[in-house]
Amino acid sequence: MTNHEIADHFELLAKLMDIHNEDSFKAKSYASAAFRVEKLPEQLSGLSTDALKALPAIGASLAAKIHELDTTGKLGILEDYVQKTPPGVIDMLSIKGIGPKKISLLWKELGLESIGELEYACQENRLTTIKGFGAKTQQAILDSIAFMRSNSGFCLYAAADAVLAQITDRLQQSYPDALISPAGAFRRQMPTLSQLDMVTTLNREQILTAFIGMEYELAEVKDTESLVIVLAGLPHITFALVTDATVFYKQLFAGSGEPEFLEAFATQYQLPENISSEQDIFTANKLAYVHPAMRNNAAVLTQAAANNLPELIMPSDIKGIIHSHSTYSDGQHSLKQMAEAAKAKGFEYLVISDHSQAAFYANGLTPERIRLQHEEIDKLNAQLAPFKIFKSIEADILNDGQLDYTDEVLSTFDLVIGSVHSNLKMTEEKAMHRLLTAIQNPATRILGHPTGRLLLSRNGYPVDHKTLIDACAEHKVVLEINAHPRRLDLDWTWIEYALSKGVLLSINPDAHSIDGMDLVKYGVLTAQKGGLTPAQNLSSFSLAQMEQFIATYKQ
Repeated sequence: MTNHEIADHFELLAKLMDIHNEDSFKAKSYASAAFRVEKLPEQLSGLSTDALKALPAIGASLAAKIHELDTTGKLGILEDYVQKTPPGVIDMLSIKGIGPKKISLLWKELGLESIGELEYACQENRLTTIKGFGAKTQQAILDSIAFMRSNSGFCLYAAADAVLAQITDRLQQSYPDALISPAGAFRRQMPTLSQLDMVTTLNREQILTAFIGMEYELAEVKDTESLVIVLAGLPHITFALVTDATVFYKQLFAGSGEPEFLEAFATQYQLPENISSEQDIFTANKLAYVHPAMRNNAAVLTQAAANNLPELIMPSDIKGIIHSHSTYSDGQHSLKQMAEAAKAKGFEYLVISDHSQAAFYANGLTPERIRLQHEEIDKLNAQLAPFKIFKSIEADILNDGQLDYTDEVLSTFDLVIGSVHSNLKMTEEKAMHRLLTAIQNPATRILGHPTGRLLLSRNGYPVDHKTLIDACAEHKVVLEINAHPRRLDLDWTWIEYALSKGVLLSINPDAHSIDGMDLVKYGVLTAQKGGLTPAQNLSSFSLAQMEQFIATYKQ
């Protein structure tokens, strides 16, 4: 059991205790335990109770419960609370805007025991009869439920990536000569997916044989040309079963483009009769190969005909890690550990950008702690040269659009990332005033996760993207493509417009741990959909180029 999974159990326990109005001190202690466990760099699975007790911030009681979880997969006290809580009440914890205390009121005062009952109660204006619930809260709950419903059945690209890679590897190991490939929205690198598609020359029996030992459910199939596998927590995986290489590559092509792209191709070009690769389709029509991520519309075919496609950015083009956190704020690893890991991974530099003081919930840095961090950075730079750590901060954009800290403090950083983290429920007018004020601040070099969205969890605050991008162009502010799979913000659909305005973009992992640096992969994949090249991406700059950028970019 991973630290994250262990922490999830304690977090749920704390919430259920609140729902049942148990001792608030105990509930908070379990919530605190969840936070501490998730931040520990050591994996707790497999450790004895004594070894657990020896770790910082892990007492005897917590160590015993962690050991129970790791050895049995269950936590007795949590099981007791789950048993006496209606499943639908637990489901309400997934609704944004209402915490355990309010859920307790909804359950005990109105008798609501499911999300459906809650939705109906909101539509009937019943929540306003309870103290602490007004019309705005009621509407916010309805909006959150609607959002959840619209995204049900979807998964993040990163979640599908891990599963499909495992499945492909297993099938390929069992049948090395078979042709197997993901297709559909996954191959087009969509940020979220409602269905998963694969194409293969394997037959039904071969696939089922390879799946022995994996948890799956075979859905009913009405023909012999497809097989549907159901895996927990993901959309169904549909295998298109084909007979030979020609059919395989034609099926792969047909399943890897948006309707507009495929319709335009069918109107202007033809599929050759015999092919041994997808490249043959483009070559036969005198077209440059179009990467599946860019098969979004008819315009890309015009570019392919003129051999005018961009040389898309690749994961290997990322030269440095920009936007990362350490234990100075809410990161899991120390500054030294982050720097040494970035160097070991082959990066030339690390831009450390811990949270600013307004982010008290993330242990944001006071000016005094900034000075201590900068002193440590100077020492580490002397030790790790030619690798370099740049002094940065993720400065909160406050309600009035000003950046956290005075101009004097901001001037001590090599670059400043401005991000919105609080009071996200804004009108477009309010959001734009806040963002534009921050963009106009001379200290702002990068605008972090521009809309604040969390995919499949919450919509971003409303923004006028064109006005936002135009302002970044005018004030020479870099737009972040936050590579965390739940953000991927700026959305890929706005990359082309940003490039047309000369705005520099930056694929940043927002890494809160050493492993978090690897998230740049997902930022690269979404950036490919928008046609981003290495030359237009800040994190593809070499160390020398980054030093030059910092010295001259806004002059």
